[in-house]
Amino acid sequence: MHRIVVFGSLNIDTVYSVDHIVRPGETISSNSVMKNPGGKGLNQASAIARTGLPVFMAGKIGKDGEMLCSVLSSFSVDTSLISVDQNGATGNAMIQVSKEGENSIVLFSGTNGMIDEEYIDYVLSHFDEGDVLVLQNEINMLSSIIGKARARGMYIVFNPAPFDSSVLSLPLSSVDLLVVNEIEGAGLSGVESLDHKAVMEELERRFGESEIIMTMGKEGAMYCGKGERYYVPAKAVEAVDTTAAGDTFIGYYIASREKGFSVPEALEYATKASAITVSRKGAAISVPEGWEVYEK
Repeated sequence: MHRIVVFGSLNIDTVYSVDHIVRPGETISSNSVMKNPGGKGLNQASAIARTGLPVFMAGKIGKDGEMLCSVLSSFSVDTSLISVDQNGATGNAMIQVSKEGENSIVLFSGTNGMIDEEYIDYVLSHFDEGDVLVLQNEINMLSSIIGKARARGMYIVFNPAPFDSSVLSLPLSSVDLLVVNEIEGAGLSGVESLDHKAVMEELERRFGESEIIMTMGKEGAMYCGKGERYYVPAKAVEAVDTTAAGDTFIGYYIASREKGFSVPEALEYATKASAITVSRKGAAISVPEGWEVYEK
């Protein structure tokens, strides 16, 4: 089995429970506030670990973020590659969660934006051809990481979230699996239509050498790649908090493929895991255990 490393963001999330997402110029009261471990990298690593597979986490934190290593270790994530910057502040996120379970997020990159070439070389030196690298758009130096991982023959998974114009300048042709939601799919394809099929067709035209997955919330997920196309409907659940739903999907899909499941089976398990996540509050702490997803 290949080794898996998630090279990504590590955040301290401050989560506010509100009646509705605050509007411009509005001041509202929060019903509760919690501090949780977060960051798309941490969430995806946690999801992979919850499946029972070994996974490494790579990224940078400040002294204030050492509790994130403890949390990851409790999930059985290998934290030996995480770097602690004694002078930096750990990345953090301010998250509003409405009573309908929708969220709004403001990010501060902190040490997530302090990745350098020396650290990239150090991390990737631990991995070989065929090993899996999982990336998101919450750290800097992505072009260098992708290029160096491709040179090593690693299988590269990229989730361009949160999406911004910088993604368009990345060497996406070197990515083996591109996982997007509707917003990211529209941004990458340039197709503003709500027609998911049209978006996927354009993504396939632009990135035809890659496998592509588009998650569509309540409408399920679509896959295209290697001449195959699949669709899986979403599971009907009452959403409590959608934070980390996409990260859970990605983690479980990657892990399911590594466990030997087919693409359709992996999509089904990832969808089931994501549905469980949205039925619970929190980010990494809401990710289900493997037995909840894989057992019939």
